[in-house]
Amino acid sequence: MATGLLALLDDVAAITRLAAASLDDMAKIAASSLDDVAAQAGKAGAKAAGVVIDDAAVTPRYVVGFAASRELPIVWRIARGSLKNKLVFLLPAALALSAFAPWAITPLLVLGGCFLCYEGAEKVWHAIAPHDAHGDDASADQGDPAGLEERRIQGAIRTDFILSAEIMAIALATIPTSGFAMQAAVLAAVGIGITVAVYGVVALIVKADDVGLALAAGARIAPVRAIGRAIVASMPPLLRLLSVVGTAAMLWVGGGIVLHGLDEAGLHAIGHAPVTLAEVVAQAVPGGLGSTLGWLAGATASGIFGLALGAAIIPLVGRVIAPLAGAAKRAFAGG
Repeated sequence: MATGLLALLDDVAAITRLAAASLDDMAKIAASSLDDVAAQAGKAGAKAAGVVIDDAAVTPRYVVGFAASRELPIVWRIARGSLKNKLVFLLPAALALSAFAPWAITPLLVLGGCFLCYEGAEKVWHAIAPHDAHGDDASADQGDPAGLEERRIQGAIRTDFILSAEIMAIALATIPTSGFAMQAAVLAAVGIGITVAVYGVVALIVKADDVGLALAAGARIAPVRAIGRAIVASMPPLLRLLSVVGTAAMLWVGGGIVLHGLDEAGLHAIGHAPVTLAEVVAQAVPGGLGSTLGWLAGATASGIFGLALGAAIIPLVGRVIAPLAGAAKRAFAGG
């Protein structure tokens, strides 16, 4: 009887050791998978950096003109809309594309790149010759701040949808061939991480002047008050700089995406030109400076191509696409 009991206890101990080893292996596998997700999400996010910069640079303009108490609620609502764009609409669409139509990823990326080139070129053209390209919603809602706020938020979310689609498509193209679960996890991590980063930065930007005013008015120490005044004074040029950086990023990323698509389509002389230029410059200048200048030369070439392409698209949008979209909208509203 005692021998049987000891044997049973020994079996239980063996099973316990086996279960512990299995749990340890499962924990190691889970940790490894999380590391893979984080690494791939970081790589994909870096590839989409240009679009992310533009997203962060564009958004602050949607809160201009509102009371300080409404700035963070507006940013929060746009951030929620952005997260919904990425996780509810774009992530399933990206996974479906990867599973059923992987051949469509590059053409869609190229279309998104053309849109970025158009938006960037439109901003440059607006800076040279100010005009009303997209319609000004301020006059339509004079005396109705709530209506203006709602229109601004919806406009921001629509713009974010395009930028988010480009971010998710770039991320999808960056993920190496892997299982469905890994792709979903990486895309979700990219969507959440970029949304938190972008709108966290936007919140800091839009509230920086309030912090500066509080320091300038309420601080007891003169140097702190001086810092507050400097923050307030620096915000207008910072917003202008962000606008310039965002436009440059749009053209650089959009042009680079289209050129990469041309390269994959077999037009190597055009599609590979910025890379070739970057290599030539990097080899001509020794040391780390050569790599930096080479990258800058390649990015500049992509940006110039993006600007030229966007400039060519502007009349197409104004004379063909916009009238057709307006007619379709009126027909839909009438029906």
